[in-house]
Order: sequence, then C-alpha cells, then structure tokens
Amino acid sequence: MDQRIIDLYDDFTHRHLDRRLFLEQVTKLVGSSALAMTMMTALRSDYARAATIPVDDPRLTTQNVSMPGGSTPVKAYVARPKGDAKLPGIIVIHQNRGLNPHIEDVTRRVALEGYVALGVDCMSVLGGTPKNEDQAMKDFTKLTADQAIGELVQAVAYLKSRPDVNGKIGTIGFCWGGGMVNRLAEAAGPDLNAGVAFYGVAPPLDQVSKIKAAMLLNYAGLDERVNGTKPGYEAALKAAHVEYTAYVYPNVNHAFFDDTTERYNADAAKLAWDRAKAFFTQHLKS
Repeated sequence: MDQRIIDLYDDFTHRHLDRRLFLEQVTKLVGSSALAMTMMTALRSDYARAATIPVDDPRLTTQNVSMPGGSTPVKAYVARPKGDAKLPGIIVIHQNRGLNPHIEDVTRRVALEGYVALGVDCMSVLGGTPKNEDQAMKDFTKLTADQAIGELVQAVAYLKSRPDVNGKIGTIGFCWGGGMVNRLAEAAGPDLNAGVAFYGVAPPLDQVSKIKAAMLLNYAGLDERVNGTKPGYEAALKAAHVEYTAYVYPNVNHAFFDDTTERYNADAAKLAWDRAKAFFTQHLKS
C-alpha cells in the first residue's frame, strides 16, 4: 500500500479522527472514492483475525475482573497458565482503541510465557471500551493521561496483592499503550521491574529520573511521529542512568506488531516479540 495513505491513516487515527477528511485526502491520491473506502477498510482492525490463542485455550485460566480505582472500578482481563505456581505479573496496555479482542489475545500470549497477565481497560473511567472501533477511538479522546496512569498504578497494586503473583511486575504496551508504559515506569517507581514499549511516545523528560525499571523500547522505522520523541528520551534515560535498550525496525510502520491490521510486519513482529520475551525472562524470572 502507498506509504502516503498509511501516513494519512496514522494522522487520522492519532490526531483529527475526521473520517470524511481522511477519505477526501485518499481519494485525491487514488482517484476514486470507492477505492479510498476500500483502503480505509483494509487499514482498520480485523478482529476476526485476533484470536491467535483461542479464548478457551485449555492451557490457560482467564477471567474478567474489576479492580479498585480512583472514581470508578477498573475493568481488566486476566490470563494465567493453569496450576498453582506463583508467577511474575505483566500489565498489558492497549492502543487508543481500548481493551479490544486483539489486546485480549496479546494478554493470552503473555500468559502462555509463564506470567499472570493483566489486560487493563483504561477506558473504564469512561464506562469501558465500546465494541465498535470507531466509537472507541472517538470516546478515547475524552480520556486524560492522568486518569489512565491512575488506573495503571492501581493495576500494579492489584497484581502485587494477588496470591498467585510472586511480587515481580512488568508491563508491555502498544502505540498509546507504549507511551503509557513509559509514563507508568515513572509513576510506579520501584514497584515496576521491567517495561516494554512498542512505538510509544516519550514521557515528560523531567520525570524520567523516577524510572527504576529496566526498559526495552521498540520503534518502527517509518514512524516519524513517535520517532521524533526518541532522541530526547534516550538522552534523559542515559542522564538518569536507567537501564534500557532501544531497537528501530527498518522499513516498517507504526503498529507493525498488530496482526489484525494492514501495517503488520511478520518478521519485525516476531523479532520484537522474541526480544520482549527474553527481556522479561531476564528481569522477571531471574
């Protein structure tokens, strides 16, 4: 697909959310409103492809839970391997579409690696994630970063309080959730042991010194919007002596890990996932 169309879609989903404007811009490029609509459909999430790990996978125990929150309870999806072993906990943070089937699937993937995985619905303060993706993105604009961080700090406390969690806590997030991994690392301080961010914008740089977790940062080579925040973030991490590793995956787009979208890149996704698994093993299981 033409990179210009992918860039327009990124602008649409992360800035203006004006469907008509996006279609007008793409129509100018492709010469047909019908083809523009086809392009938009191709770029949207296809949740029929979301369940790479079956919802009823016999290796896992899953449940929907409600955690204490600031003004309202926080909804979440928990997955863990069957058995009684105490395991590290990992918080999974969604994109700007809320806790959707793809993120629930990622939560199950994390659990199968030997963790109590907690997919947090950061839209809980707004009543929860709508099933319709367009509505979820529109509602998401009402969520503030401070509200979300409050919910995620509660999630850290919730995992630490669970009798099946051994006290070590990590987090992984994508897009908006990648940025929240960076923010949560500041807010949680020593309570968080490891964070893995996928194409997440940098946090406020004057707060980076609060980060105590080891950090793994994954960037998409074609993602100019997010990558523009990388140099300052790395400089701040180095100045604060935070343990971190950063990778840039060449010639792939923002959301390259999301296998429900056109921007998915299988090779980059596998490499980044393998690195994330090794990173969590090092920092949560040793």
